[in-house]
Formats: sequence, structure tokens, C-alpha cells
Amino acid sequence: MAELSERMGLWDYMKVMMFITIAEGVVPVSDERVQVSDENFDGVEVIVYQPTQQEESGELRRAIIYLHGGGWCLGSSRMGPYDLLARHMVTELNAVIISVEYRLAPAYHFPAQFEDVYRVVKYLLRVDVLKSYYINPERIAVSGDSAGGNLAAAVAQQLQKDPEQHVQLKAQALIYPVLQALDLNTPSYQQNQHMPILPRTLMVRFWSEYFTSDKSFLRAMMANRHNNHESAALLKFVNWSSYLPDSYRQTYNYSAPPVVTGKSPVHPVGPHHLLADPRASPLLVPDTALRLLPKAYVLTCEYDVLRDDGLMYVTRLRNAGVDVTHEHYPGGFHGALMFITWPTDFDIGHRMVDNFVSWLKRNL
Repeated sequence: MAELSERMGLWDYMKVMMFITIAEGVVPVSDERVQVSDENFDGVEVIVYQPTQQEESGELRRAIIYLHGGGWCLGSSRMGPYDLLARHMVTELNAVIISVEYRLAPAYHFPAQFEDVYRVVKYLLRVDVLKSYYINPERIAVSGDSAGGNLAAAVAQQLQKDPEQHVQLKAQALIYPVLQALDLNTPSYQQNQHMPILPRTLMVRFWSEYFTSDKSFLRAMMANRHNNHESAALLKFVNWSSYLPDSYRQTYNYSAPPVVTGKSPVHPVGPHHLLADPRASPLLVPDTALRLLPKAYVLTCEYDVLRDDGLMYVTRLRNAGVDVTHEHYPGGFHGALMFITWPTDFDIGHRMVDNFVSWLKRNL
């Protein structure tokens, strides 16, 4: 419907897709166990979920900054499954959950989404703010799914580089994250190119819209012919022949994406230089930038174009000495974490939530 509407000149593709977000929208309200409030953290809208009552022991709480998915173009903290997940984390972990309503493309392109999330994290980590929410400064994590996992990984990387930041994250939890835009033809992109929920065409469109509304760049990305010399120098960090376990390479043969040289309409001034920015593609940082990162939880699914992004990051994090828990779902598919409410109330979604929260309980 979205493609047809765009071809006929009726509605923009992402405007049609936004109906999914609207259809699953809820109004988060407080209940007997969870206090919910709309807040503003340094100019960014957030929803804060916290226990209604303080522990009698006076023990300070955990905190999780959660970043919703949706390809940087769709999604909202106010969708039913995210609201349910936040409440579950509050009650199971005695935690404060900060769910971020960052700006979306195509109205706002990169780095607006990253900047919103980074401002929220920096604001929360202020000593006075932590005290106001009874948060333990040594028990804070950032987490997100899909594009939210991308933002979580990028924030964790950039935060540990900030010399003025004294309170640091203890953990990062990345749920089927998207981590690189240089090679959109990895084995998982090829294997799952027509998979429902997130086919390759939709993921490539998300990437393109994240950077620009120029359709020539979208066409270049669809053909995997969007790299220039600047981004090509970083292809070594996403060389899946080096970082994927043998079982995931299968019969696929690695071929480096071509590098387009000279002035070309597929490289309009602006978006192509963003490909090399690690705030957009966290897989592009050198090993030295990975060594000081907090412990990580990475969830991947077999039937997901983004599977190999997560697998490569797991390999690189472990090679850098980071404590990583990798949970792979052989029968999993992209977006399964959202399938926890009627009419898509699936067992795999509940298992993902339970395992994810259990990891946080042990490690945060």
C-alpha cells in the first residue's frame, strides 16, 4: 500500500507506514504498581516509568534508558508493546525506565535522532537528576531494539569518549540491532531479502531516509553501490568473511561493495559522507574504541536481514575483551519482541522479553 501510494503521488511512503505506529498507540497511565509521567529531558520528550512505592530498605534503583525501534522513521514509546515492556521491567527489576521519544525521519534526518538520545542520557546521568529518581549511578543501562539498538550502541560508544562524563553506563542491551550501512548484501540480507516484517527493500529504505530524502541515494543503496572512498576505507570493519562464524557464511562468497568514484548523481552532496560516521554505524569504530565499552547483551534472529550486523558486533566486542552475552533465536524473526499483545501474542515474543529481563536482573 505504501509503495503504491507513493508511485501514484498520493502519500509519502513513510506517512503510510506510520499508520502502524498509530494503530498500536496507547496512552501510558499510572497504575497501582507503576507511576508514569511525561517529562522533558533537556528538550527531549520522554516517558518515565517508575515504581509507585520506594523500597522499605531504601535501596537505590536500577535505570534503563530504552530506545524504540522503527527504522528511525516509525515507532513510538507510546505503542502498546513498548508500554507493556516498560511496565514489566519496572516491576521485575525495581527499575526506573526512561523511554525516549526521539525525532523521526524523514522530517528530521541523522544525526537528529542520535543527538536527542545522547542529550537524554547525559541529562539522566547528572548527579542531581539521579538523586531525584532514587537511581543508583552504578546500575544504569541503555537498551533498544532494531534502530533503537543502533542508537543504544552508538550512545554507549560516544559516552565513554566524553572526558567530562564521570557517571558511566554499566550495561548495553541490543535487540536485533542495525549497526552498519556500508554493506547491504551480507549473507543475512541475501537469505532474508523477502522476509516479512523487515524485507531488504524496507531496511534499505530506512537507511536512506535516515540520511536524506534524495531518491537517487535510495537507488544507489538498493544496488549496494553507495560507498565512496571515505566509507570504503572502513569496509574492513564490516567484512563478514572475517567476522561471521562459519555456520553463518554458508555458501555465500564475500565480494566487497563497489566504490563509486567521481561526480555522480547517486552521490549527491551531503549524505554519502555520513556513511563513515560511527554515530550512524557503530560497527565502524576501531578496536581501541571498543575495549572500554560496558558489558553487552546482543540478541539476534535467524530470519532477519540484520542478523549478521549483530553477529559481527559480537565477534568484534569479544575480540576487544568486552563481556558479551549473545542470544540467538534459530526460529526468530525481526520484530518478534513486539509480538506480545493481542492479536499477535506469540510465545517467542514472551521468551525474548523474559530472557532479556533476566539478563538485566543478573547483570545490572
